[in-house]
Amino acid sequence: MADESPDLAEVRLDKLRQLEALGVDPWGHRFDNTIPIGDIRNLPAEPFSDDKPAPTVRAAGRVVRYRTGGKLLFLEIWDQTGRVQLMIRVNKVTETEWKVAQLLDLGDLVGVEGEFGKTRTGELTIQVTALTFLTKSLEPHPKDVFGLGDIEYRLRHRYLDMIYTPDTLRRAHQRVKIIRTIRTHLDNLGYLEVETPTLHAIAGGAAARPFETHHNALDIDLYVRIALELPLKRLLVGGIEKVYEIGRVFRNEGISPRHNPEFTMLELYHAYSDYRGMMDLTEGLIVACVDALGGGRAIPFGEHTVNFEPPWQRAKYADLFRQYVGCDMHDEVAVRAAARAEDIPTEVEVAKGGPRVAKAHDVLVQELFEGLVEDHLVGPVFVHDYPASLCPLTKRKRDNPAVAERFELYVRGMELANAYTELNDPVTQEQTFTQQLAGLPDEDSMAKMDRDFIRALRHGMPPAGGLGIGIDRLVMLLTNTQTIRDVILFPLLRPEAR
Repeated sequence: MADESPDLAEVRLDKLRQLEALGVDPWGHRFDNTIPIGDIRNLPAEPFSDDKPAPTVRAAGRVVRYRTGGKLLFLEIWDQTGRVQLMIRVNKVTETEWKVAQLLDLGDLVGVEGEFGKTRTGELTIQVTALTFLTKSLEPHPKDVFGLGDIEYRLRHRYLDMIYTPDTLRRAHQRVKIIRTIRTHLDNLGYLEVETPTLHAIAGGAAARPFETHHNALDIDLYVRIALELPLKRLLVGGIEKVYEIGRVFRNEGISPRHNPEFTMLELYHAYSDYRGMMDLTEGLIVACVDALGGGRAIPFGEHTVNFEPPWQRAKYADLFRQYVGCDMHDEVAVRAAARAEDIPTEVEVAKGGPRVAKAHDVLVQELFEGLVEDHLVGPVFVHDYPASLCPLTKRKRDNPAVAERFELYVRGMELANAYTELNDPVTQEQTFTQQLAGLPDEDSMAKMDRDFIRALRHGMPPAGGLGIGIDRLVMLLTNTQTIRDVILFPLLRPEAR
């Protein structure tokens, strides 16, 4: 952790004033034609020799190590591609540059030009012939360049975490590569990327608590979106037959290793497809992301290895329920007995302080599934054909209306994707929304019923498959990361105590 001592900060301010006295701008200027340090390190390097000049390179970076030895200084500078040692000799630079070198602190940014080669110990090094000061760091930097031990400090100072914890920067680059691969894959399949509103008059598309705000000019309450679904389906009605969005979604709910109130979702819809078409698409899309990272299709996650080689397992919800819970999911008596055996409450309080009523059968089924089945889903496995009452936006199976054409993709017990054969019957959709809102006060029910969406369906939405993938969880899995806050650059934290 950095030392926040006022004395050290004053020393840095004094050095800034000394730089200014030398006529050096402590905040720097343009420094062109640099080579990334990683590329420099890949260049051929020979031991330095007075008889044979080494090739000249130009680099810029942050000072992360500094040691002095009389008329010779050794520094190490860092950029996002790597680190390299600098060797500064008093007789190789100008008098002003040598004075500037004496004033450097950890965290300062410099530009250099010099010869690239090896020292007698074999260390790859730039022997500096020109030194340019680029930015003064007024706050002390950590002395340990190999990582910050305090996790909360890392999260609150992500800019330092990226410099001194190599895995943090690696994950940031891999996340960009994964999202770029998703876009390229979908674009090549003919999908059109769109942007839909973040502020909604009605919080719809998911059963989640929204963040609320107020628009002053219109004097209306608005919700920050909890899902991307309903606007994208309106675009299906409008004739965009393959549509997707990668966007931020906000839910006013808990924080855990797998949940952040602000997260990134991919949602897409394909007219004239269904949930089985979405299985094929999901498998191809995620395999493309795995391949883009270049580590093979069997990748580590925690203490385990996940093999993404297709084809992936496909298993019915009912079969898994029977296997791990031990009864038929449609047998209400057996399901309630199983719930009691697992200490799952079988009654729920309708209103605070009011009478308790029996919990809905399919709610108990899902709670048992989450408690007894999910941990066994090593995967990748598509769990499909869910109880219909759990899926209000999903088309039912033609031969069994109690089952919905839905799948969830699980890997190591973690849900990664959710897909439906989309419900496009406006009458059934309105009935389903009404059932969802049952029990709420009439005015609240009217406020939450998205009647414009029903109207859009009444104009005719084509049969379609729809898919949602949590990008943060996907990045967790593909980068072997155990907590969501390590794949989000700026996770939500409680305000720092002052």
